[in-house]
Parts: sequence; C-alpha cells; structure tokens
Amino acid sequence: MAVFDLVMDRAMVSAGESRRKWLFSWRGCLLIVWLISIYSGWVLFVSVGDHWETVKQHWHIALAMVMGSYFAGSTPMGGGTVGFPVLTLMLGEAPSLGRDFSFAIQSVGMVSASVFIFCLGHPVVWSFLRWAIIGSLISTPLGITFISPMVPGLVIQVFFAVIWAGFGILHFWKLNEFSNYLGMMPMSPKEACKYGLSTGFFAGLLISSVLGVGIDLALYAVLVLVFRCDLRLAIPTSVILMAFTSLVGISTQALSGSVNPEVFGYWVAAAPVVAIGAPLGAIVVKKIGRKPTLLIVSGLCLLQLIWTLVREFHQLKTWGVVLSLCAVGLFFGIFFLFYRSVKPSADTHPAS
Repeated sequence: MAVFDLVMDRAMVSAGESRRKWLFSWRGCLLIVWLISIYSGWVLFVSVGDHWETVKQHWHIALAMVMGSYFAGSTPMGGGTVGFPVLTLMLGEAPSLGRDFSFAIQSVGMVSASVFIFCLGHPVVWSFLRWAIIGSLISTPLGITFISPMVPGLVIQVFFAVIWAGFGILHFWKLNEFSNYLGMMPMSPKEACKYGLSTGFFAGLLISSVLGVGIDLALYAVLVLVFRCDLRLAIPTSVILMAFTSLVGISTQALSGSVNPEVFGYWVAAAPVVAIGAPLGAIVVKKIGRKPTLLIVSGLCLLQLIWTLVREFHQLKTWGVVLSLCAVGLFFGIFFLFYRSVKPSADTHPAS
C-alpha cells in the first residue's frame, strides 16, 4: 500500500520533481490557458451583452456556489447538490429550475474540475468510467425527454432529499472505513462493463435526468461499496462522469428548447465562481482531509431532508412525511446491500 500512496503523490506532480516544474509543463500550461479562456470569455460575454446588472441581481447564488463548487471538487456530490436546495428551499424557485441550473452550472464547474484532474494526471478508474459514460450518453436524453416532464415538482424535491439523506446516513455510519480504503478490489473487464454501463444508464435515466445531479453519487457508491475503492480514485472518476452528463443534459435541453429561461441569470452570475471553485476544492481537501469534508456533507444531507419535510409539510401531510422517511430507509438499504454484497479482498486494506 505504500507503493500506491507513492504513485498517488507522484501523480499530483507528474511532469517534474517540483510544483514549479509542473506549472511550466504542458499540463500546467493547459490548465492556465483553460482558466484564462474561461474568465476572458465570461468577461467578454457579460460586457458585450451588457449583463452586469444581471450578475448583480443574482449575487446570492454566486455566494452559495462558493460552497457548492468546493463540494463538487472534493466530494462525490456535484455543485448542483448545493445549488438545487438553495434555489428550491431558500429562494422558493421551482424544482425544474433547480434541475436545469444544476446541469448548466456543472457544465462549467465540473468540466473545469475534470480539466484540473487531467492536468494533474490524477489516477481515474477509466475501465469503469468509459462504460458509465456510454450508459449516460444513451439514457440521459431519454430521461430528460420522456421521464422528467412527467414528474411533479414536489416529487423531484422530495426525491432529491431522500436520496441524499440515505447517502448521509451511510456515510455517518461507515465514515472511518470509507476514508481509510487504499487501492481497490480487482475489477475484470466484464465487471467494468456490467457495473459501469448499468450505473451510467440507470442513474442517468432515473436520477440525473430528473434532478440534474446524482449520477456521480451512483458511480461513487458502486466503486466504494462494491469494489472498496479509495476515495482518491472514486471521487475524481465521479467528477468526470458528472461533467459529461451535465454537458449531455444541458445540450439535450437546449436542442429541445426546454431550458428554463430564468436559468440564465443564475448561471451567468455563478459561472466564474465554479470555474475555479471546484478545482480549488480538490486542492484544499488535500490539506484538511476527506473525512472532515465528508462529515460536513453527510450532515448537510440530513439537514436538507429535515428542511424539505418541514417546509413542504402543508403539501406532504403526515402520510407524505412517513413515506419520505420510508424512502430514506429504502435508499439506505440499497446502499447497504451493495456494501454487504461483496467481501473485501486481500488486495484492499484499511489504513492503519
């Protein structure tokens, strides 16, 4: 396992022996060119289109996405995981707007984080990821076209809350174990195809197409629960999948003309924040560790469930709250069954 740690550390500065050498390598230059292009393009777009007033009017979503983009780069949760509840719970916007905004803003933030991952040469589970990408490419447009329009806004909001609550409970329970995984269990090409394709297809069809987020959490769950994957491998892999799915999602909506027009104001205000926030999240978390970050995320998952149930109690009534809590137990049970379905191999050990 010491060899794995050495590979991980060297991969973060793959082009030379020092960070300064890396900065002037082609990977470092590519990252700098990317950021310059993003910010110069944003300033030009806002200036030519005279959108500065729009940016000022939506400053609050930009502030919220400071935290959202941090979690996007450092955890298996997309930036929309924060943007969605901010828009729907705090600002009272329709859940469909939260979903559209999630796709739009992650098309900047998660893509930026993916470029960052590539430029650092960070290890990724490509054998699994390529199949998940194919599954998402097929299913996400189908879900947006045929499933998402049929789901009521309240259902979207509660669905979001219960999935992340189930995730939060499992992480509270197994936080130490998950944080200490090193390497991952062996994955055959057949397993990579079976698990990767099914994860990308069903999560894209049933979760991300409805919520705008979630396929990254599904991939993370499979890698960690089934293959006991190190978080340093699972999280970058999930970030890239969410970035790809967001591009597919917002492109599908744009081509069909179904993007909520109110998304633009929120997007143009938050875009410059998430473009750098997600990559910085990946850097900062190396200093404070993934365990404290995941602990905070797990707490927020439970908090937003409570907030949703209290805020929407007049619509849900008592029976709706009971069903929502049962759904939390269901998703927790699904996560736990994945966890119990596989015994750790001798190749994967918790850190001492």
